Order: sequence, then structure tokens, then C-alpha cells
Amino acid sequence: MKDAVIDMYERLPVPYGLVRFGVAPDHPEVKNCQDKFTEVANSPNFSFIGNVEVGRDVALPTLSSQYDAVLFAYGASKDRHLGIPGEKSLVGIHSARGFVGWYNGLPEYADLSPKLDAGEEAVIIGQGNVALDVARILLSGVDRLRKTDITDHALATLAKCRIKRVHVVGRRGPMQASFTIKEVREIMALAHVSFSPIPDSLLPSDPAELPRVQKRLTKLLMKASLEASEGTSKSWSLDFLLSPTTFRGSTGVSGHLSYIDYTRMTFLEGANYNDPKARVRPTTKHVTMPASLAFRSIGYKSESIPGMRNLGIPFDEESGTIPNDTGGRIKALWQSGSEPSVKHVPGMYCTGWVKNGPNGVIASTMEDAFASAEAIVEDWERTVDMVAGHSAKSIKPGWQALKGEVHANGLQTVSWEDWQRIDTAERERGRIVGKEREKFTSIQDMLAVLR
Repeated sequence: MKDAVIDMYERLPVPYGLVRFGVAPDHPEVKNCQDKFTEVANSPNFSFIGNVEVGRDVALPTLSSQYDAVLFAYGASKDRHLGIPGEKSLVGIHSARGFVGWYNGLPEYADLSPKLDAGEEAVIIGQGNVALDVARILLSGVDRLRKTDITDHALATLAKCRIKRVHVVGRRGPMQASFTIKEVREIMALAHVSFSPIPDSLLPSDPAELPRVQKRLTKLLMKASLEASEGTSKSWSLDFLLSPTTFRGSTGVSGHLSYIDYTRMTFLEGANYNDPKARVRPTTKHVTMPASLAFRSIGYKSESIPGMRNLGIPFDEESGTIPNDTGGRIKALWQSGSEPSVKHVPGMYCTGWVKNGPNGVIASTMEDAFASAEAIVEDWERTVDMVAGHSAKSIKPGWQALKGEVHANGLQTVSWEDWQRIDTAERERGRIVGKEREKFTSIQDMLAVLR
């Protein structure tokens, strides 16, 4: 769109979001999308406005009045909980998101201090890619991670890690797990780490009949089960058809996790075990497994931003998403005469996890962003109403009209040029210790570079 001017607001002083704080440090190739972001950010028509939280530092209705269109792309920051006894009272139970944020330098979790030396058994509840990331980091030797951008405090803690066995637990079966083949292969390739065989009864008897992706995954799991080795110092397993019911401590280890109780699950009668959507039910059988450390990895939810309701923007609290059409146009119920109808909230769009829920990988999320951007361009070119009360083709001042008030309130904002100074400082810190960068893990330290 010719002459479009874009302002991007970021709660933290640094850009890249999930790429910086969510991608595993031993996956540097996944972070290549930062190059495209940097290319866009260097445009004179783009402004990065860091260290500004919309809804707190600047009211959403105030912000939206200065733009033709607003795109919500803020992801999912709220963890889903299991809601079982012991989850909040025992030490040693963490969210996978918190653990990943901790080793990646997310300021919110800088003080997490997981007790990786409390015992030898770790359990990860959930069977997605994040769960396998956590398992891989726990089982990797620190020498494998030293040259990555993992934080120094995480390396120091991992060096004392006593975990020898990691169980990745799911409520359903292998064909319902959401991890990808790439993630499984990577953890299978770890040196001195063995894989516990999966019982034949849980795997499809004839992989040839399966769709391509499931066929490849089944063959990989079968091969790994047949080649399972013994005598290694560490091991991991995929444990299926188990639903956690209670986290328990034990006598002599006051307040710390020691065991997890599970109910065994079974597929509903008549269910196709190979169907990714196959459902399960609880049985009367139970099992208890030791665990000194547990991570819940059962998904995230986005949260609404204060001020959305004032603008007529709905929010689905159950799914953690903003209702929208396939192009990312935000939809709301309007009363037109006696008949209600669903219409686009003028000038309001969404993309990514707040649009679709927390699923997909970076590539699919980028494609989704392109679709939402195309919807904005299409609406602009059709001269439909943009932000309520303003017709398309108008000129709005954007950040230029807001920064005076924000700065008057004493907030230090971060520009793209400021971020480049922080980036340079982090790279220098990394150079000194022989790695790509050493991230700042507090907002205060990030901002101190600019003073």
C-alpha cells in the first residue's frame, strides 16, 4: 500500500516477541525471520515504539483515534492450568512457558529459579513441540548449549541439573500428539540419551494405510522403539493415555513435589485410534509415578486489552481469541432494527494467536499475518470505513500525536535506533564469553544502555 505509515507498539523494550523469547536457543535457524523484520523496521515509514503497553501506558480508545486501522497481533501470554490438587501449593511445578521464558531471558521469568537439582525424575504434561523443547533442554549437556544465546543464569542452573529421566505425558495416543517429526528426531539424536520403547498396542499396526505425515511419524516411533538402547546415563519416554489427577509431596520433603497420580484413559468405544481427533474417557485404573519436577505444557490463552469493550471489540474469554472472519477483520454483533447482525468493527483487525488461538509454527503465523495485511489493503482500496467515525483516505498522525502525553507521564520509550544500541550491547556481552549474545534479562538493564 503506497505511502502507508506503520507504528508498532511493544510492551517490552526489545522486538521479536516469541522468536526471541520462545524459540529454543539451539534452534538458531528458526530465528532467521528476524532478518525480514529488520528489513521492514529500517523503512522510514515504520516506527518501533518499545516499552509501551497498550491499555496501561496509553489507553486503547485514545490510541485508536489516531489511526486509520489497528491490528492486534499480541499473541498469548496466559497459561492454561490443570486445576488439580497440589498444582499451586507444591514447589517444583512450573509452566513450560515460564521455563522457556526463563532460559530465553524473558524479564517476566528472570527470577524463576527452577530446582533442577531436587531429583532425577521430571514430567512434562502435554505432548506438543514446546514440551519436547523443554525435554531436550533438560537432557542436553550444557556444553551443547554454551555457544547459543541461552542466558548465563540458565546455563549455571542447568550445569547442576540432576534430571536423568524425562516423561512426556499425554491424555491420548501417539496419533493425537501435536509434536512434529522434526522435534522428535532432534531429541532422539541427543548423545547419551535413550528412548523408552512405546508398547506395540499403542502404535498403528500398518503405517502404510496412514496419511503421509502420520505414516512418517509412526515409522519413526517404531524404529526408535526397536532400537531403544540401555546403559545410557539419561532417558526419556512418551507416555500415552494418562491424565494427571494429583500432585503429591512426601514425608521428609516438605512442600516439594515427589509424585504424580494419574488416571489411565482409554479411547471411546468405536473410535478410530488413528484419527487425530479421536476422544478418550477415564478408566477405573490409576498409576503413580515419581517426579521431582513437573511442567504443564497444555496450551496458552490470549487476554483482552483494557478498552476493547469501549470500542465495540468483542473478546472470547473461553478460547482467548478475538472473533473475526478468515481475513482477520474483527467481527461483532450489531443490532440493526429488530434483527441482530454480525459486522466488521471498522478499522479493527487481528492476526496470529489472538486471532486463531495458540497453534501453528512461525511459518504459518507469518502466512496468517500476510492475510490480515491483505484484508487491510483491500478495505482501504475499497474506501470502506476504517476506524469508527473516520472515513478511509483520511490522514491520521499516529504516534506523533501520542508521544507527548506518554513522555509527559515519565515513560521511557524505545525506538528502533534505541533497540539497535541494546542489540549491540548484548552482542558485545556475548562476544566476551564466546557466544552470539548475552541477553539482558531485566527491563531496567535494557533501558540503562540508553542512558
